[in-house]
Amino acid sequence: QVQLVESGGGLVQAGGSLRLSCAASGRSFSSYAMGWFRQAPGKEREFVGGISRNGGSTFYGEFVKGRFTMSRDNAKNTVYLQMNSLNAEDTAVYYCAARPTSLIGSVVYSERVQYMYWGQGTQVTVSS
Repeated sequence: QVQLVESGGGLVQAGGSLRLSCAASGRSFSSYAMGWFRQAPGKEREFVGGISRNGGSTFYGEFVKGRFTMSRDNAKNTVYLQMNSLNAEDTAVYYCAARPTSLIGSVVYSERVQYMYWGQGTQVTVSS
């Protein structure tokens, strides 16, 4: 089992940047594929990005359009989401998610139901 704690959210002006972090406790962090999702008020939780166990592969939601970058540091049990060129539509609660997998290679998961563990979320608010 793994516990996930997000941090780094806050208020930022349109066009600005934020870096979210997700710290995982428990063992074998490198055995988990990781993902970021977000949920705006009144909307469904949507996929932001995913990263494979070894960090070699990433995949993003269509709306990202090159603005966001996921990375991970398995030595620090942490996954990151660097968000640039933020706009008001990016305002949401951002959630970190983890899925244990035996697949070491380039497997990235993009569906909410594929993830087993979730953090409590961190609020990102972009002012226009």
